[in-house]
Amino acid sequence: MYFYTIKEYIIVMKKDYLQQPFELVLKEPMDVCPRGEHSVSFFELVYIVAGSGFQEINGNEFEYKKGNVFLLKPEDSHSFNFETTTQLFFIRFNRVFFQNNTIENAFLKRLEQAFSSINGFQSCIINDDEDKTAIEYLMKSLFLEMDKDKLYSHEVIYLLVQSILTLVARNLTQKISLIINEKTEDKATNMIHYVHGNIYHPENLTGEKISELFGVSKTYVGRYFKNKTGKTLNEYSTEYKTKLIENRLKYSEMRINEIADEFGFTDKSHLNRFFKRIHGVSPSVFRNDNS
Repeated sequence: MYFYTIKEYIIVMKKDYLQQPFELVLKEPMDVCPRGEHSVSFFELVYIVAGSGFQEINGNEFEYKKGNVFLLKPEDSHSFNFETTTQLFFIRFNRVFFQNNTIENAFLKRLEQAFSSINGFQSCIINDDEDKTAIEYLMKSLFLEMDKDKLYSHEVIYLLVQSILTLVARNLTQKISLIINEKTEDKATNMIHYVHGNIYHPENLTGEKISELFGVSKTYVGRYFKNKTGKTLNEYSTEYKTKLIENRLKYSEMRINEIADEFGFTDKSHLNRFFKRIHGVSPSVFRNDNS
């Protein structure tokens, strides 16, 4: 079995906090995991370079093998139980990574959709066979580039990481669609996707607008959606928006008025009233309590 022996691309902090937009960490092959259960304060993509065993995530155990990819969100806890010699590779990133690059819509918002829709993923997230092969080739290219000290190596590494995350985004989207399709009929499924795609534009989520688009009478839209999903359209969109706002408050440094503007509230006070009606506290208090 072949193991990679390159050095870590960025020095890892002793505590699991990320002080740069992203870091790449290739561990040495090990027979016993040196760490017990621990949590992270950032997004972490775990790639199994070699080996097999089990990973426990938030109290649930999942089998792993070579080529598997797992995604952990902030506050997730996990640990490994190696059955054979295992080598792990980590791509760790935070919201700053997405501020000035072209994959924000392709990954970060799909990531938010995934975690908000089904409370996050814990099992292997790459299911498409062709994408599994593509991920393997991209990882090999990334390891080779990390072992070099050549002109533009950093730029090449950055682009390879973007490509890997974009493939992850595609599989996240497919997984969301599969889960939604198992629970709803096509029209309700399309409504859910429409809500996700327009959550930042409340003017597009009125009963009148949706009834026109989906051929359901304005007076029946809410009842139809509830019959298929268990929630009214307004309840679903409000819950989804609230979870996205919670993510902004927990994991970003956006100001309250910037969050209000992003989600189409008239001003900061409008967002405060909306959020306090649901949580009983203002966004500022929620942020302080969860920081």
